[in-house]
Amino acid sequence: MKDMLIDEFQYTALELLVRNKSILDLITKYQDSNARANRGIIKSVTQCGCIKIHAKKQTFPEDGDFEEVRNAMKTHVEGKLCDNCRDIIEKDIGRNLFYLASICNTLDLNLYDIIIKEHDRIKMLGKYNLR
Repeated sequence: MKDMLIDEFQYTALELLVRNKSILDLITKYQDSNARANRGIIKSVTQCGCIKIHAKKQTFPEDGDFEEVRNAMKTHVEGKLCDNCRDIIEKDIGRNLFYLASICNTLDLNLYDIIIKEHDRIKMLGKYNLR
């Protein structure tokens, strides 16, 4: 079912993209939509205040096992997105996905296959694929 949803999303993006079919337009639209998603997150901190970011150097036990290190790492985010900020960020991420699907269409790539391959890669490498 999930594969059908991703394929349908990619096909719909193909059908709806009219004006910005050039790969150059798509790349810049993709970057712009990514910047807008980032801006939405930042505005949720600086203008709305529904979340806070308290960033500092990550510390973790150097002799700890994998679980101890993973549990020691922080997101630096405190609070929860309000409904308004959540809606804005979801729309921006959705727009970003639209342009990603459009780039895949232009390059004759299947987004679902890419997701499956990446999922297989990270599952196979497990904790040795840390990012």
